Amino acid sequence: MGKALWQMLGLYLLAVNLAAFGMMGADKGRARRGGWRISEKALFLFPVLGGALGGLLGMRIFRHKTKHWYFRWGFLLLLILQLAGLLFLAFRLS
Repeated sequence: MGKALWQMLGLYLLAVNLAAFGMMGADKGRARRGGWRISEKALFLFPVLGGALGGLLGMRIFRHKTKHWYFRWGFLLLLILQLAGLLFLAFRLS
């Protein structure tokens, strides 16, 4: 995989992780104010698309959804799978 593709992948992963992190923070703010909430399916969308690290960091920093086992373990499992996929690509395509 060429340098340009790695850069595009890096930018994609940065964007999706920032989106996951931001959604966790936004939902926590809405929960505190009693406002309209982001659905749990929507909160899982960006972590599934490659933003598991951002979702995990958002969950920890904002202390949001930490009591739900499917968020704690689901985000962690997604992160492990995503790191394994990146390692596979790095070794397979280098």
